[in-house]
Parts: sequence; structure tokens; C-alpha cells
Amino acid sequence: MIHEVDEVLKTLLSDGVLAGSGIDVTFDAPTRDWAARRNSPTINAYLYDIREDVHRRQRGHLAVLDERDVIVKRRQPPRWFRLSYLVTAWTKQPQDEHRLLSAALITLLPRELLLPSELPGALGAQGLTVPLSVAGIQTESRSLAEIWSALGGELKPSLDLVVTAPFSAAPEYDAGPPVTEGAMVRARALGDTPAEAEERAHRPRQVAVAQEARRTRSGRGAGRAT
Repeated sequence: MIHEVDEVLKTLLSDGVLAGSGIDVTFDAPTRDWAARRNSPTINAYLYDIREDVHRRQRGHLAVLDERDVIVKRRQPPRWFRLSYLVTAWTKQPQDEHRLLSAALITLLPRELLLPSELPGALGAQGLTVPLSVAGIQTESRSLAEIWSALGGELKPSLDLVVTAPFSAAPEYDAGPPVTEGAMVRARALGDTPAEAEERAHRPRQVAVAQEARRTRSGRGAGRAT
């Protein structure tokens, strides 16, 4: 689902403040060689870290409903992962890069939550809201200086963008058919005929008790008459 998160970010950055500007949005590693080949203004979102958000891990099972809201399958809860992106701007002038970063920040700051209707493919099919944070306090073990050093480039202004997305890789399994009838207990007295026992089994308890009481009273009255 990482590629679906990429698709969402590309749509946000292209359709926000920068809509119609012709700015390229890429997801490449900003190495020295890559930077030397750039010949047009670009916003680059490099995915540099993937970690599970263990605080969101859940146990148990989730129900899968059909169009009638009947449980047809069950599956394990999804696992949530923090996808960390290094967002940078690339132009010929530092001032222009700062303008692009400002535009990206203005676009992303209001989007703290991404609704399921905004998410593509299997990511949106889960029906879950996806958190998004930008330029927050970096809590990962790798510092930005270490990342730039590993890329072989020089440190430059950037935005740390984190999308916490659900991943559901566990298989679904069929659930049993819905219960349409209540439980039934059949009891038969020693003097009952099979027909009487069958009738008592299908009658509500209150009706059966009332009829049994009337039968007892009528039997006592017949005994006194004789």
C-alpha cells in the first residue's frame, strides 16, 4: 500500500497551492547525481523510513459485512506503519526553493487526517482514517544529517512528513451463517403423548404454563363431580 500513499501525497502536493504551476512531484532518492540531472522546479518526497506504530496494534478479530450488514467473514485488525518522507524543493535559486517549501507546508498543514473517500485502492477500501503530520518533532533514531550523509548530498532545508497507514495482510476466513432461530428445549412428561410433547415444544412458555394450569383445574372439577 506504500504506492497508494505515494499517490495520495502526489495528488495533495499537485492540487494544493501549487495547482497549475507545472511543478514536478517526485519520490526519488535525492542523491548528488540525481540533483545534478534536475532541470525543472521539483518537489521531492523521499521515503526514508518505515516503522510499525506499535501503540496502534490491536488484538482480536474484525467483522466483514455484506450489503445487508450481515457478517460474512472475519479478519485480524490491520497493523499501522509510520511512513516518513523527506520533502525537499529543487530549483536554481534558494529563495525559489523556500517558496516551494512554504507552498508545500501551507498545503499539508490543514490535512491532519485523510478520509477513506480520499484514499485509493485497498487503502481506501479499509474504511479507516489515515493520520498525516508535517514538520513535527523527529522521533526516529536516524537524524536528518545522517540521512543526507548516506545519500551523499549536502544538507538542505526539508520538511519531515509522516503518514501512518494501515496494512492488512492477514487472510480473511468465512464466518458461520447468521442465526435465524432461537434455541429450543423439548420436555416430555411421562403421561404425554408424542403429539402433546411436540405441541409444548413449539408453544411459548407463558402460554404452555397457562394451558397446563387450566387443564389441572378442569381435572379437579371433574373429580368433584363424580
